[in-house]
Amino acid sequence: MTSTRALLNVGLLLLCGLPGVAQAQQTPAGETAAAAQVASPESAGAISGTILDATGAVVAGARVMLTRADQSAGQEALAGDDGQFTFTNVPPGQFQLTMAADGFATQTISGTLHPGETVAVPPIVLVVAAAETQVQVTLTGAALAEAEIKEQEKQRILGVIPNFYVTYDPEAAPLNAKQKFELAWKSSIDPVNFGITGAVAGIEQATNSFSGYGQGAEGYAKRYGANYADFLTSTFIGSAILPSLLKQDPRYFYKGTGTVRERLRYAIATAVICKGDNGRWQPNYSGIAGSLAAGAISNLYYPASNRGGVALTFENALIGIGSNALANTIQEFVIKKFTPHAANYAPAKP
Repeated sequence: MTSTRALLNVGLLLLCGLPGVAQAQQTPAGETAAAAQVASPESAGAISGTILDATGAVVAGARVMLTRADQSAGQEALAGDDGQFTFTNVPPGQFQLTMAADGFATQTISGTLHPGETVAVPPIVLVVAAAETQVQVTLTGAALAEAEIKEQEKQRILGVIPNFYVTYDPEAAPLNAKQKFELAWKSSIDPVNFGITGAVAGIEQATNSFSGYGQGAEGYAKRYGANYADFLTSTFIGSAILPSLLKQDPRYFYKGTGTVRERLRYAIATAVICKGDNGRWQPNYSGIAGSLAAGAISNLYYPASNRGGVALTFENALIGIGSNALANTIQEFVIKKFTPHAANYAPAKP
C-alpha cells in the first residue's frame, strides 16, 4: 500500500512537471527565431549620397568610409564620376561616414539607419584643405652684422677694457656705413676709454711730455684734450669715414687656426691689408690714410715745438703700422684668453 502510494506520487510529479519542461524547452527556440529575424536580410538597409565641392561640382573618386557604432568591420567605397556612392546590406544602427579626397579637408557625418531603411544623406560639400606654408626666416646681411656687433660690444679684456674692433667670426657679415659709425661712436664714449685717456695724459704730465702745454691743471687738461682728440680722429677717420667710403671692414678678423708661423704672418699682414665689404682681402687704404689724416690734424692742437712736417707725419704713420702689427699679434695669441665673453665660431675654411 505504501509502495503503491509512493509510486502514485512519483507519477503525479512527473505529470505535473512535464508541461514546465516542455515550456522551458520552447523559450530558447523562440529567442533563436527572434534573433534570426533581426539578422535576416529583410532588416538590412542602404546608405547613399553625393559628394560636391564648394562650387557645387561633383568630386569624383572621393573615398568614403562607413563605420558603425558597434565597431564592426567598416566598409569603403569610391564616389563615381557623378560624385555618388552607395552602401548596401548595411545592418541597422548608428553609423558614421568619413569622406576624404586629395586637396580637400576630411569631413565626417553620422546618422542612424533603421531596419530595412534606405538613407539618402544630404549632399556632402567638401572644402579645400588649408595650404601648409613653410616660412624660412633668413636674416639680411645688415641684421646679421647687427647681431655680431652686439656680441662684439660684450668683448672686454679682463671684463673691463673694450675690445670692440675684433670679430671672432671668420665669416662675419660686412658692416654697413651706419654700423661703422655706430661702432666708432660707442667706442669713443666708452667710460673705460675716457679713463685710459686720462691715464696717458697723467703719464705725459709726469714726464713733462709736450712741455709746451705747461704743468698744473691747465697743462693736464690740454694733454687730456690732445690725447682724446687723437683717439677720436683716428677712430672716426680710420674706422668709420674712410671704411665707409672705400667699403672696407675696420675690424681685425681673428684667425685662431694654423701653425704659430702662419698665425703670426697673418697678424702682421693685417696691419697693411684688410677685408673689403665684398669679403676679399685688399690693401688697408682706410687704416693707413686714417693714420696720416689723424697725424696731420694733430698739428692743429699740439704745441708748436712738437709739431712736425710732412716727414714726421709719415714717420708717425709708419710707427702706427708697426704698433698695429704688434697689437694684432697680441690679439691673435693672447687677448682672447682674457676676454670672458668672446664668442666661439667655427674656424675659417682653409
